[in-house]
Amino acid sequence: MEEIARLRSLAHPLRLQMLSLLTATAMSAAEVARELGITHANASYHLRLLADAGLIVVEGEEQIRGGRAKRYRHPIDRSSSPPSPEELAAEVESMSAELVRRFGHRHPDPPAVFTDAELWVSPEVWSEAAELVKRASLLVHERAQRPRAKGTIKTNLTVAAFRMER
Repeated sequence: MEEIARLRSLAHPLRLQMLSLLTATAMSAAEVARELGITHANASYHLRLLADAGLIVVEGEEQIRGGRAKRYRHPIDRSSSPPSPEELAAEVESMSAELVRRFGHRHPDPPAVFTDAELWVSPEVWSEAAELVKRASLLVHERAQRPRAKGTIKTNLTVAAFRMER
């Protein structure tokens, strides 16, 4: 049942946007809704699905207008079992759709890096390249800041690097 919840949660581009938002900071459903331009009810629904799938955590609660609001965060350092082939396929499909959406919002000024390659390299070259990609991903995730924070720019980093069968 947990695998089905994770599959469903990764199969929606809006939830990938939410995971990105919640990497930098804990946010309430109302804050997520404002940032993504969706209704509070829609944000709450998607956040519950992500929480049920174990992809986000409740970092705290706060008192708001006589009620309580949960603050959610996407921990990048969480340890979990590797995704199943089905989970991975759903995530790749979602990432592809999200990349197309984000590409439509790209800034016209460089630097931008685009690459697509299916190459044969030595195992040593592949190990070095995979490590550099991993380091770049960790760098932007660990240093992500709250949306629209002073001195920040909105960026995209979508990475798929994998060894292929012969």
